[in-house]
Amino acid sequence: MFRSFFQASLAVSLLIPASATASDRPKQLVMISFDGAHDNALWQKSREMAAKNGAHFTYFLSCTFLMSQTAKKAYQAPHQKPGRSNVGFAQSDDEIRDRLGNIWHAHLEGHDISSHACGHFDGRQWSEADWSREYATFHSTLRNAWKGVDLAEPEGWQDLVDHGIHGFRAPYLSATAGSDMISAEKKAGFTYDASLVTKGPAMPVEENGIIRFGLPLIPEGPREKPVIGMDYNLFVRHSKGEEDRADTREFEDRAYVAFKEAFDKQYAGSRIPLQLGFHFVEMNGGAYWRALDRLVSDVCHRQDVACVSYSEAIPVIKARGKLQQTQASGL
Repeated sequence: MFRSFFQASLAVSLLIPASATASDRPKQLVMISFDGAHDNALWQKSREMAAKNGAHFTYFLSCTFLMSQTAKKAYQAPHQKPGRSNVGFAQSDDEIRDRLGNIWHAHLEGHDISSHACGHFDGRQWSEADWSREYATFHSTLRNAWKGVDLAEPEGWQDLVDHGIHGFRAPYLSATAGSDMISAEKKAGFTYDASLVTKGPAMPVEENGIIRFGLPLIPEGPREKPVIGMDYNLFVRHSKGEEDRADTREFEDRAYVAFKEAFDKQYAGSRIPLQLGFHFVEMNGGAYWRALDRLVSDVCHRQDVACVSYSEAIPVIKARGKLQQTQASGL
């Protein structure tokens, strides 16, 4: 109940700056998200970054990172053999215990805990039943996670699992999965999806009761060639997906400039929310996490900027009358 009141109050405060007049523009929203949400050191690092800058993030959790060595043998994704995962599993029960603590405390700190399914498989050919099966596995894994590593779960955990996980992002941004995925999301109780890619920062659209967000293409590099605003895509562009620590400062600066210019364009313009995505992997020597830290430290303290989770952004966007009832489309 406290979190619901807190979120409602926050939504009202995000509509206009504290010293605003009726002619002022709305706050610039910035939405930072992380896919996978596994490495405990990066859980700590991201939470500290957020706390230092008054930001809330969204964590799209892959549920195999809460599966013990025993539980992983029983996991079977649609059309896959038992015990398979494209991103692996937890390596020990102690690792899971630490991760559960990070997830729970992030939730208490106001961050959004959301779903990235389980084994990170490309579901663009999956049926509605396939998606529903994976969502059910995600839900049951979280419901039983504390018990599976012999820990007493905190009061409120089941409420979070049953009622507090509102969002989903498809592995590989498989937005082309289309109506089957959306129908399964709705049946699973999700209210938003963040799997699209858009040609630039764009307002979300509502499709079959699901609010759909997209990571934007943003100009990057000397030629300002568009790239998805996500660390992995920068990693592939900068070093062809191969770790290159020697040029980490160059990559950091390029990423920061791209992030900041994308922010500045919206901040000085129509103030469409800016979304940027990251992973719990420090690619190219941590270049993209450092660029993120620079951006968050620069913009999140401003009175007319709000660095918020997806769940916090939705009521603000609705209040502005910017949510369209239309068929979503990506690139």
